[in-house]
Amino acid sequence: MSSEDEWAHLRRATTARIALGRTGDSLPTFRVLEFALAHARARDAVHAKLDVEQLRAEMAALAPIAVRSRADTRAIYLQRPDLGRRLAQESRARLRPGKYDAALVLADGLSAEAVQAQGAALAKLVHASPAWRFAPPVIAEQARVALGDEIAEALGAQLVVVLIGERPGLSAANSLGAYLTYAPQPGLTKDASRNCISNIRPDGLPIEEAAARILAMIGLAQKLKCTGTLLKEDDALALGGTGFIDDAITGKDR
Repeated sequence: MSSEDEWAHLRRATTARIALGRTGDSLPTFRVLEFALAHARARDAVHAKLDVEQLRAEMAALAPIAVRSRADTRAIYLQRPDLGRRLAQESRARLRPGKYDAALVLADGLSAEAVQAQGAALAKLVHASPAWRFAPPVIAEQARVALGDEIAEALGAQLVVVLIGERPGLSAANSLGAYLTYAPQPGLTKDASRNCISNIRPDGLPIEEAAARILAMIGLAQKLKCTGTLLKEDDALALGGTGFIDDAITGKDR
């Protein structure tokens, strides 16, 4: 059996670029072409525009609110990350304050394709839980993770979950990340105060499992009054076993 065949079972189990083979001192031509295609898809994902109207139609029953950051164009967004963390003034005026346990933000980030394909379905699963009072979901263009801090503050939400397109790699250009932040403070909250559930995509973490993890972590965050380094995903999932997740979905108080 050739060395190529010895790796076949591993290649079937992952989309990672392993066991690429050799032709002399170089990669086989078809592997070089695969790399070029993956690179092109990653570049396209970074520059793609989010179809806000399609997302709004998919989430019409939840009455989503569309906002933008202060980055007026995609080029500015990529060059000025700081502007992607601040709400445009006219967008902030669309957010009505209330008393909410959590807010959901669907952000294009660095892969609009990811949130376009999976964001609405995941948001609806999470939002359907009666355990907490969710603000109307927000769809954000030219957005960085920290934009969720200002959105949560404007809505009066105690916690924010930002579903955002992750930086594309050469194995996946459609990966969605979920960032949870308790008591966010615009301009002050550090990355260490956030939790991230990553690799949400068809070949990675399934949407249903991602929703269960998000709900479990919201529950533990509400109990501990924090997120970040003090909150561990394994602890959230282990707290009461699957019953904890079931209660998060049904609204039962354990």
